[in-house]
Amino acid sequence: MTENLIDKSLTSKNNTEAKGGADRKVTLLGLGAMGSAFARAWLSAGYEVTVWNRTPARATALTKEGARVTSSVTEAVAAGPLVVTVLLDDASVSSALDGVDLTGKDLVDLTTGTPESARARAVWAAERGVRFVDGGIMAVPPMVGIPEAGGYVFYSGSRELFDAHRDTLAVPLGTNFVGSDAGFAALHDIALLSGMYGMFAGITHAFALIRGEQDIKPTEFAPLLAGWLGAMSNMVHDTAARLESGDYTTGVASNLGMQAAGVPTFTGTAEQYGVSSELLSPVFALMQRHVAAGGGAMDTAALIDALRG
Repeated sequence: MTENLIDKSLTSKNNTEAKGGADRKVTLLGLGAMGSAFARAWLSAGYEVTVWNRTPARATALTKEGARVTSSVTEAVAAGPLVVTVLLDDASVSSALDGVDLTGKDLVDLTTGTPESARARAVWAAERGVRFVDGGIMAVPPMVGIPEAGGYVFYSGSRELFDAHRDTLAVPLGTNFVGSDAGFAALHDIALLSGMYGMFAGITHAFALIRGEQDIKPTEFAPLLAGWLGAMSNMVHDTAARLESGDYTTGVASNLGMQAAGVPTFTGTAEQYGVSSELLSPVFALMQRHVAAGGGAMDTAALIDALRG
């Protein structure tokens, strides 16, 4: 079950008290921009951080900041009970951990991947006597270690592992445990990012429309667009309620039939301004298909089931 509140109370080094022993040790595999940011957050909070990176040169700066750099994954893993991976992809994780004895270790994989790859990694870990948690990072590197930036990480998998290392995991970014299914963190991550990219598509198209008008300045248009998107974002709650109830027709303010009727206006305006409709065409096509199938009186929430086939 998803926790209602994201725990950000321990993301500041000023709020992190030293405990000593194994609780203060972290092994980090992968020193790209995100991995390095995590390492620095733990170092700033007084943790003993052991790092490994396929390209050793990336670890030089962290050495100066107190990190212990190892030449092999085996040596890094042996340094403590908690192993965190922030690598390029799942194949990189497999390559890095190939042949390494992880028995009794706790593995947290923050590498971006699919829900199924996370579930497969959980099985792989269990076969080796390893507790496993997958993570989906909802932040960019500059947000790491800065509580007020609002970044956090979705975690799923072993609740026991998460509880045992919660304080440590909460140092770089806030934490949100979303279930014992190891794939749920990645699913939440990709679902939210998918919503973001859909929003980016609309923003891109909107700015493209006004781009050719010298009398409409983008900086003056931006507050209008931001305000409108903010107001429209409240529809997610109504959509969620309709999905749970299965009622797509009661109290619909603007049904699919009405919206589909307006499609030519959108595409026509885009054509007049020399703007491609390729970012909006997919949702328009889905909408028109659903109306043609008899769903014109329904709310846009009905498109979710239509999208799933």
